[in-house]
Formats: sequence, structure tokens, C-alpha cells
Amino acid sequence: MNGRAWWRAAAALPVLLASGQCLAERDGWTPAERTVMRTLHIDALPAAPADPSNAYEGSVRAAALGKRLFFDKRLSANGQVACASCHDPALQFQDGRALAQGVATGQRRTMPVVGSGHGAWQFWDGRKDSVWAQALGPLEDAKEHGGNRLAHARVTQQHYRTEYETVFGAMPSFAGLPDNASPVGTKAERAAWDKLDESQRTAISRVFANMGKAIAAYEKTLAHAPSRLDNYIGATLRDDPAAASILTAPEKRGLRLFIGKASCVSCHGGPLLSDQHFHNTGVAPHDLASPEMGRSAAIATVLRDPFNCLGPFSDARPRDCGELAFIATDDRHMDGAFKTPSLRNVALRAPYMHAGQIASLEQVVRHYVKAPRAAIGHSERSPMALSEQEIADLVAFLGTLSGAIKEN
Repeated sequence: MNGRAWWRAAAALPVLLASGQCLAERDGWTPAERTVMRTLHIDALPAAPADPSNAYEGSVRAAALGKRLFFDKRLSANGQVACASCHDPALQFQDGRALAQGVATGQRRTMPVVGSGHGAWQFWDGRKDSVWAQALGPLEDAKEHGGNRLAHARVTQQHYRTEYETVFGAMPSFAGLPDNASPVGTKAERAAWDKLDESQRTAISRVFANMGKAIAAYEKTLAHAPSRLDNYIGATLRDDPAAASILTAPEKRGLRLFIGKASCVSCHGGPLLSDQHFHNTGVAPHDLASPEMGRSAAIATVLRDPFNCLGPFSDARPRDCGELAFIATDDRHMDGAFKTPSLRNVALRAPYMHAGQIASLEQVVRHYVKAPRAAIGHSERSPMALSEQEIADLVAFLGTLSGAIKEN
């Protein structure tokens, strides 16, 4: 460029900046790409839909009680495990382990709970249909909290009676009842449960359900703060010249691949970077000799769950439970399918997949490039032709998705 040409370009700079043309020349986003980018911004996330099965999720007092329960290690068989043990606030409300570690080692990777209220189904396989029902599962799981229903209700009565009764009304009496009883516990706990009359079992289960509803109220106060990607998208959509310096060139190339050639956005779309659905992507099972059926096996579980939307402890009307009432029970595409996790903070959450089978983000991208056949069911993926540079760019982009967790 000669001196006169440079002068003309410099003179035109303010006009170009004001019109957004200069930014377009630098980063080259098409109108269609900008439209997709807008859908990924955290500000595009609406409030989580109200859960009709939990009438207390909006209660400040319920959330305060739920927060205390969330961090209480007395709600475990050994007094060492709380919800926060696996959902650690310092680790984006997960634990950084391939398999969750409670009173014993579990079978699945811990899923973050932030934003979970935006999905209809909980856990990797969707075996629970609400955040409050999900909160109850680990409490009685032999490998997680290892506790039992009556013992948990007693802890709530002994240590949180005032807070509980302020939200849920009078706590029932457990006088004369055994210390431990549960319909899903040890042989002794099940035998003790069977000796209780129906009204006693119902009263205990209602306290237990309300514990889950309080924990869910707390979890729904947790939200993602903006990431560098959000800052970049916001600046780009405002045609702010500062956008150019927010992401590096590899990160921008990775974003273009994410929403374009690599088609990551087809499953990891929206502000939470998840479609909240279930997919078989050919991930190798944790136990090669016994591959899991995933979503298809969980459908019967959620349908018979006494804490589901249609159950006796739900606050919903039957007509409010459409997801459960119209669940597909014979979809073979759900064989070996697991829930799409949110990619927010993904670079901080190694290892990956439902049992931590893949150690790094680079290996995750390479898995999708290769698209191996599924051990069970049929993988939705087909091999992709990505260069080594494109793989590196995608990994770089995934590092832009990290942001703080805030409590509203």
C-alpha cells in the first residue's frame, strides 16, 4: 500500500468502524453466522421454566433450607458426603473425577447442576423428570450418600425443624419408629420399611420429597456469568471494534467451525450449549463387557418413580406432566444414548463423557472426527474431515466458554 492509499484508508476508518464494515472485514461473520452467534449468548437464556411439580421452587426460605441441606454431610451413611462433595462450588458444581465418589465409587461422571432446571430430564440417562426428584436419588443410592429415607427425614427434623415447618408446615412425629428404614435400602432397611403402616411411609416420603424440593429451590438460584465467548458475541453484535481483541485468531476459527463445518451446534446449541436431549455418539462404554443402554433403559425407571411429576408427592396436575405422559417408550434411537451436557465451563471439567472415558478436549474432538461405531445401538455421528489445525482451533474455542458461577 502506497502512502496515498494508506491515508485514504486511515481517513475512512471512523466511518468503517461506525458502520461495522471494519469489524466485518476483520472477523468476516456473515449475517447467518451472526444470527447463530446471537442464540449462544448467555443473555439469550430465558428464566428456567416453572416446575409445576414443585410449588416451593420460588421460595426464598425453601432455597435457604435447600442450601443448608446441600452442604450437610450428616445426610450420608458415613457422615462424610454431602451433595456438595460431588457438586463442588469450587469446581463448577462437579468434582473433576471420571466416576463420582461418594461413600463408594459410582458408575457415572458427576453432571454439573447449574442450569439443570432448563431441562425436562435429569441425570445422564434422564431417569428423573425434575430437579427435586434428581436431588433425592443420590441420598438413597448405596454408592453415593448411602443413606435411607427415614434417617434423612430424622436429620431434617432434628436440625432443620423450624426452617422446614416455616416452608412446608408441621413436621410429622417419628416417635417409636426405627432409626433406619427405606423401600430401596439394605435388606434390613427394607424390612423395617415394610413393617411401617401406609400412613407412616407416606409421611416419611413426603418429608423426603420436600427435602428434594428445597434443594431444587437452591439449585435454581445458581446461574452462569458471561464467558469470554459471551463478551465477544456481545461486542460483535454491537459492532464494537473492541471485539477483535477479545478472542484470538484460533479461537475465532474454532467458533466458525463450531457453528459451521463441524456442526457442533446441532447438539450443543442455545445459551447453555446443550439441546437437553439424548444422543448415541459412539462413546466407548466404561465396561466393554457390559455396555449401558442409557436413555432407553431409564424410561421404565422414570415412569415407575414415585417422585415423578404424576406421583403422589408432586404438586402438579396430571395435565401439567406432558413430558412424562407422552414419553416415547419404544424409540430404538435411545439405545446407548446419553444426555448432551452443557459446554459452559467445559475446559475446566475434565475428564469427559458419561463415565469420564475421554481425558482431554483434544481427544473429545478427535473422537467426533473419527466417529467410531457404537458398542450398543447406532451412533448418530459420521466421520468428519478436519485438519490438525482445525482440531486445534476447536479445542482453543472450547476454552472461551468458561465463566463464573453466580447465585441469584
